Amino acid sequence: MSLTSDTPLRLAPVNAWWRKPWLFWLALFVATWAFSTYSFALYKAFDARWIVRFPAALQLPTESWVSEALRWLVEDASFGLFTVRDLTRAISAAIEAPYTVVRSALATGFMDGQGSAANQIAPELSWIAVTVVMVALGRYAKDCGLALLVGACFVYLAVFGQWDSAMITLASVLIAVPLGAVGGLALGILAFRVPVVDRALRPLLDLMQTVPVFAYLVPILFLFGFGPVAALVATIIYAMPPMVRVTILALRGVPEEIVEAGRMVGCTRRQLMWKVLVPSATPTLMVGVNQVIMLTLNMVIIASMIGAGGLGFDVLSALRRLDIGGGIEAGLAIVVMAVALDRLSQAFARRAPTVLADPGQSYVKRHPWLITVLAVVVATYLAGLVMPGLRDYPESATLTTSAFWERAMEYVNVNYFDTFEAIKTTVLTYLLLPIKKFFTGIPWAWGIIAIGLAAWKIGGWRLGLMAVLMSGFIAFSGLWDKAMTTVYLCGASVLIAYVIGVPLGIWAGTNDRANAVLGTIVDTLQTLPSFVYLIPVVMLFRVGDFSAMIAVVLYALAPAVRYAAHGIRSIDPQMIEAGLVSGCTRRQLLWRIKLPLAAPEMLLGLNQTIMLALSMLVITALVGTRDLGQEVYIALTAANTGQGIVAGLSVAFIAIIADRIVSALAKRSEARLRAGA
Repeated sequence: MSLTSDTPLRLAPVNAWWRKPWLFWLALFVATWAFSTYSFALYKAFDARWIVRFPAALQLPTESWVSEALRWLVEDASFGLFTVRDLTRAISAAIEAPYTVVRSALATGFMDGQGSAANQIAPELSWIAVTVVMVALGRYAKDCGLALLVGACFVYLAVFGQWDSAMITLASVLIAVPLGAVGGLALGILAFRVPVVDRALRPLLDLMQTVPVFAYLVPILFLFGFGPVAALVATIIYAMPPMVRVTILALRGVPEEIVEAGRMVGCTRRQLMWKVLVPSATPTLMVGVNQVIMLTLNMVIIASMIGAGGLGFDVLSALRRLDIGGGIEAGLAIVVMAVALDRLSQAFARRAPTVLADPGQSYVKRHPWLITVLAVVVATYLAGLVMPGLRDYPESATLTTSAFWERAMEYVNVNYFDTFEAIKTTVLTYLLLPIKKFFTGIPWAWGIIAIGLAAWKIGGWRLGLMAVLMSGFIAFSGLWDKAMTTVYLCGASVLIAYVIGVPLGIWAGTNDRANAVLGTIVDTLQTLPSFVYLIPVVMLFRVGDFSAMIAVVLYALAPAVRYAAHGIRSIDPQMIEAGLVSGCTRRQLLWRIKLPLAAPEMLLGLNQTIMLALSMLVITALVGTRDLGQEVYIALTAANTGQGIVAGLSVAFIAIIADRIVSALAKRSEARLRAGA
């Protein structure tokens, strides 16, 4: 065909390089690698130190601002009739009163006076009474099997000499869990009813769930001082957000037919909430209570650093003394208590409504378990007044495994030291150090640009702008180097956890027996408080980045396995059948059908793995890491509120950026699946 002046010139569409995803990511990676590798050379060539280090003249005094703001809040701020100091004292009194009663009933007995002049006017409940109460709760919640498990756990605490510390921890749990659950329920109901509150709570909950655990302790210590009440306040704040989220989801998940039935019978708004919505959502709400219990146990141990006492203090003091046997014994006691409380809360979450007893029967016949438990409690209490062995487990009958653990660790270190050192050196040399060199070499200016570009490409300009502002806050606060060390440790740990967890999850998703075994292991890993992971790691590998990485991988492995298995098992069987009919081999079935369809679930697992890794990484500051977690820990020991809050916010911003990017990837993956369907 000949071209004339009237023939329109048609050019083939040209896709710019930034419209081709693989070219964009390749260019971004190459540019980041080049800047990371040659940043020092650029600094030398242009005599520009700011390329490598953030200019001190531009650094904002964020720590001073935060410290001054908190000091003003506590010392000068007033709300008319009361000051912040009056408010914190009122909160302390409201929490301290029930805590003192519960702690006295379980651990110390009821005292008259304070300090060395205090006299015991009534003893605490006997170990037999507490154990019987827990056994009855297990039987009521599920069956005799659970009752036996819970009873065995509490007998273990007595037999192995951990009873007193365990009861102090249990007292904290019994106060923090109801307050956290009720507070979370109230906020969740308010957010469900008022959309403005819901929108306001979302970023606040994101921040609360991403701020590292230690960072909670710094301002709480400043506001409430040192002691168990401050520890309880920190625990309640930390454990409440999951209950709020679960409450909102549970209430929204009540079928519309049930709500309409409530309206048709004339329920008022209040009756609809408390007699229809909340009862219907109770099974899901109990899942939230289970989360509150687990987070409370996790935080109670960490809160021992500001005066909570109990098993957490025993673990912490053992780590400080390098007391291997004592640390492992206290850690096992924490695990035993966590298992008992976790199984109890799960059983209550799944418990079916019971048939009401015949009201014509006597109260004793209608409630035989309750009467039996009360009789045992009263009988053992009275008998314990004259027979101390019934109240306190005889010290002469206690067992200890401390020497066994000491010998076991000594045997392992003597016989396998070279093997562990070889593994440690290999991983450090070929994995951790190259990743560390890459991330810590990224200049702050290019790092902010690269993070913004990546977030923009995945989630749009809003996500890109948010990433730039948050990473800019870290840089302008003078924490860029610490943040890159945090990213390096988190990235390496998540990589290893995901490489191990996803194949295990795929195996569990395709094999029922593997699913049962791995499900038990994952449940156990998620039950263990994060503090417990440090004990064996420190004993085997001592302190440093490698030990931190091992602890983080163990703690963050569970969601990678669980979400991968769930994603594989939730695939429509018809899709599998279609692949088999079309002649797919097992390998093709996995790579072309199962993995693409399970991608959204697996990305959510990656999200949760990153969140757990970041939360654990801050705790590993105790084993010598030099990242943002160490900044928070130093701030806690020095009571520097500004330093602790700024470092905690920096960790939270890293977590939020990662969360939003991975969530955007999951949404895009889900959208592609819908479009393909």
